Amino acid sequence: MKAFALLALIFAGAASVSAGPATLEELNSHLFTNAPIVWEAPTNNLPKAFWIYKRHLPQIFNQIVISNAIVLASLQSKGFPKPSTDEFYIPEDKGPNYEGPIPVIFEIRPADANLSYYMPNCITIPAKGIPSDEAITKRAWEYALKLELDPAKLVQQSFYTRLCSTIEDAQDATTNICGRGVFLSRQLDGISFFSADNEGNAAEGFSIAFGSHEEIRSFSMRWSNVERYENHATASQQQINDCIRAHKTIVLPRIGEEDFFARLRTLARAKKLTVTKITPYYGEGIFGEIPTNDTPCEFVTPFAELEAVADFGSSNAIVRLIAPILSSEASRLLGTKAR
Repeated sequence: MKAFALLALIFAGAASVSAGPATLEELNSHLFTNAPIVWEAPTNNLPKAFWIYKRHLPQIFNQIVISNAIVLASLQSKGFPKPSTDEFYIPEDKGPNYEGPIPVIFEIRPADANLSYYMPNCITIPAKGIPSDEAITKRAWEYALKLELDPAKLVQQSFYTRLCSTIEDAQDATTNICGRGVFLSRQLDGISFFSADNEGNAAEGFSIAFGSHEEIRSFSMRWSNVERYENHATASQQQINDCIRAHKTIVLPRIGEEDFFARLRTLARAKKLTVTKITPYYGEGIFGEIPTNDTPCEFVTPFAELEAVADFGSSNAIVRLIAPILSSEASRLLGTKAR
C-alpha cells in the first residue's frame, strides 16, 4: 500500500470503526484551531531544502537477488524464477483435496518493487530459543547484503515481536511469541522511510523475523530505482502551524488503538499544543492525495512527523501528527502562494 494513501486511510479507517455521533470531519474541525502552538523542537538541524524523487517501475530483481531470496526461504526445491516484470508466486503445499484459498508463502511483485516470504503457519507456531537482538541484527545485515541492498543506504530502525494468533491465556507470556525481527529502513539523503508500525509496513527497506534457533520465519524487501526530480524549500514553522490549524495534518492512531474517536474528542479540548520534536521521513505519493486506483506511486516525497504535548490544563497527553515539510506542499494544501 502506498505510504501517503496508508496515512489517509488509517485516519479514515479509525473513524469508520469507532462509535459516536460525530463524524471524523466534525471532530477534526475542532483540533487545535484556537489553542496556542508552541515550538520547543529545534529546527536549525533540518535541511534547507529536500529532494523529491521519481521512481522507475517495475523493479526487475536480478538473478542473484532472486536466487539468494529463494535460498533464504529454503525453497530451492521449487526452482529459481528468472528476472521478469511479471509477478511470481509460490503457494503453500496444501495437497490436492484442500478446500479454500491457498496461502502464498513467497512472492515477487516488480510493480511494487517488493519481494517477500512468509513461512507457513509462521504466526501460529510458538518459537523457542529465539535469538538475541544482537544475533538478529547481525543476521539481518548479512542477509541484506545477500539481497544486494546497499548498507550505506540502510539504517536500523526498530525491533518487533510477533505474538501467536491462536494462543490465549497462556500462563507464560513467552509461549505466545512466534517470532522477533528487525526493520532496516532505506534512507535517501540520510532520511529514513516512514512506516506506521515497527515492521516496516509500506516502507522501502528490509524487514526480517526469526523464530526458533534463528529459523527465518519471514522477510520482506522493497527497493525501487529512484532519481532526483525536484528540489523544494523546507516549510517554515508558521506554515506548519497554519497546516495544523487548517486541519491539513493527520493525528496518528496508536498501534492497536481501539477507540481513536474518543482520543480525538479529548484532543479537541486541548488548551495548548507544544511541538517537542520534528522528524523528516520519506514516503510514496503526494501528501494529502489518495490514489484513486492501484497504480504504483510515481514519486517519493518527504514529510514530517511531529511529536507534541497536548495540554489540557490539569493534565496532558502525547500526540503524533503527520505534516507537510515542503513549503510548496504547505502552500498547495493551504491554497496560498508558495514562499
